Amino acid sequence: MAKKKEAEKKKYDNPNVIGLRAAVLEQPITETLETNFMPYAMSVIVSRAIPEIDGFKPSHRKLLYTMFKMGLLGGSRTKSANIVGQTMKLNPHGDAAIYETMVRLSAGYQALLTPFVDSKGNFGKVYSRDMSCAASRYTEARLSAICAELFRDIDRDTVDFTDNYDGSMKEPALLPTAFPNVLVSANSGIAAGMASQICGFNLGEVCETTVAYLKDPECDIHATLPAPDFPTGGEIIYDRREMESIYLTGRGSFKVRARWRYLQKENIIEIYEIPYTTTSEAVIDKVAELIKTGKVREINDMRDETDLGGLRLAIDLKRGADPDKLMQKLFKMTTLQDAFPCNFNILVGGNPRVMGVREILEEWTAWRMDCVRRRVFYELQKKKDKLHLLQGLERILLDIDRAIEIIRNTELESEVVPNLMMGFGIDQIQAEYVAEIKLRNINREYILKRTAETEALEKDIEELEATLHNRRRIKSIITDELRQIQKKYAAPRKTAIVYADEIEEFDETENVPDYPVTVFLSREGYLKKITAQSLRMSGEQKYKEGDGPARSFEANNRSELLVFTDRQQVYKTRLSEFEDQKASSLGTYLPAKLQMDEGESVFAVVEPGDYRAHLLFVFENGKAARVELSAYETKTNRKKLIGAYSDKSPLKALLVLKEEKEVVCYASDGRCLLFHTSLLQAKTSRSTQGVGVMALKPRRTLERAAFLTDTPLQNQSRYRVRSLPAAGALLKPEDRGEEQLSLIEE
Repeated sequence: MAKKKEAEKKKYDNPNVIGLRAAVLEQPITETLETNFMPYAMSVIVSRAIPEIDGFKPSHRKLLYTMFKMGLLGGSRTKSANIVGQTMKLNPHGDAAIYETMVRLSAGYQALLTPFVDSKGNFGKVYSRDMSCAASRYTEARLSAICAELFRDIDRDTVDFTDNYDGSMKEPALLPTAFPNVLVSANSGIAAGMASQICGFNLGEVCETTVAYLKDPECDIHATLPAPDFPTGGEIIYDRREMESIYLTGRGSFKVRARWRYLQKENIIEIYEIPYTTTSEAVIDKVAELIKTGKVREINDMRDETDLGGLRLAIDLKRGADPDKLMQKLFKMTTLQDAFPCNFNILVGGNPRVMGVREILEEWTAWRMDCVRRRVFYELQKKKDKLHLLQGLERILLDIDRAIEIIRNTELESEVVPNLMMGFGIDQIQAEYVAEIKLRNINREYILKRTAETEALEKDIEELEATLHNRRRIKSIITDELRQIQKKYAAPRKTAIVYADEIEEFDETENVPDYPVTVFLSREGYLKKITAQSLRMSGEQKYKEGDGPARSFEANNRSELLVFTDRQQVYKTRLSEFEDQKASSLGTYLPAKLQMDEGESVFAVVEPGDYRAHLLFVFENGKAARVELSAYETKTNRKKLIGAYSDKSPLKALLVLKEEKEVVCYASDGRCLLFHTSLLQAKTSRSTQGVGVMALKPRRTLERAAFLTDTPLQNQSRYRVRSLPAAGALLKPEDRGEEQLSLIEE
């Protein structure tokens, strides 16, 4: 053991090791991030998770380009495993990841409005969590017809090509999509420190909008592109202001809900379209949970009857159940109505940018114009080269026999081209062309036919040069292509649009019986809800050993409750969620019922009513905060709010102010203070620290506070103050409310 320790000591005494350790320890964190994390983060952002202006991520682009090179555009289908294997030449991330990409792009999976993979076999469904795709060896695929618009003129220098990962072949940096696929195809991705969530739009509407934008960049986009469209259908709850914000900023969310119909003869609700953001299994699981907890009582059974015809969820209703009201309830409580979050984060020139719809159209139009301009330039160069060759051929036309004589009399093959150049005054390219003409074509008729093209070529070149430098002409070309795509591939909307003001919202209290109750709260957090009849018949209230009454108040069965805890949190619930109880029961333990955090306990329970009152928080440090009760009113169905009040000092009292009252504060040194609540200004911020009320001496604290009507104070003027903060006065014995014990002779 001693030898081992000595060896370890010698090892760390080595100056080289010490220097190495020092170098590692002294490396700045900024340098570590720059050399290790940043390259990884940029790789994830640029090369994996965020789509580019053509609407594709690198994995999508590599797969589609591989299928294009395999001749699967217009050809017959091949096994998916074959496609996956070929794609690995461009995308070495494993066959499973590549096949998942293919599945998402397929028509069978139904994740895209315009699928790019024409699939055969089981590719699963986007609306099902458990319906997975078959293995790649069983399914077949080819490119959809619309992919012709993705690869239009890709061989005419419309886009740049880059080396693949090992430099063995070339791949396109972008696909020259002839329509704004970035808006048509839904896309989502999570990168390092950022994410992207793009909803899909209808192809026909996008083409129409782009045409309108090309004519007038200030056009009303909402007129031609009213709302997103989803392959799973459903209904968008349309809010004009909400949609305008998304179109302008690229961020926001909107609501989507399922479509259903009532089959009266069978007394069944049939749900045939669900939101894009959920699955049929998630809906069924949530409905089953609601039935189990008794929150939904109108359902006998719910089944998933999805078949080859499409999605179908069947709900068997109990006799007398109202299908409209039940669906309103399910929309409120399940993902049959869900929100779709938008984050239009797109790579433009290698930089991620969050853009609105108009900005996206602006960037796509600029990029597409560059593609068309490159194509026109490519065609121009080709025609110029051809014209150049034909002009050389015209020289030969003057004396064909002489050309034959020059070639025949040239001894060396390498001298044929130079001799033709000298003999006819043509350049090397023209001479090469003439030298390669077949013997059968060295006749006057052939040469006259070829040279007759010269005039047409000159006109074409003139036209192309005019187009190349004319933005209006390039826009006209893009517009014509968009019109053709719209006419050929456009399909009706799948997602209907309903307006928010036309929808009847579910009222949770509508079917809940309302009757007066008395609520009892114990010190340890047990709550009892007792009806008036039961209260008249009951005897003494029963509490757990060591527990006792804390507060009681009158309320109604439909009343809301705000439960404030000692962790600066408030839980919202309703009395209707508690069973009616008797005085002999212990009650419901609120921390367990409301699923509070471990160790969290109830401080106070407030019945907010119409939320027009104020709350008065009195803290141990002598401060008090008056907060509007409306600050705790939530429009959404939230059950828990954090930061309910300030955490700077322990809370000692929580009083509800429905009107201005006088409040009594007691300090640990026996002092008492009486003040009017009108001296405190109301705040809207829940976390306000409040203002000083009771001036405390060192190591003294405020112990409790109560309304004057709930205290035994007799000499009220002694303790009343006109301004705050104040020290108060020492309590007199008669104001303590303590009864003196006396001996009574009988």
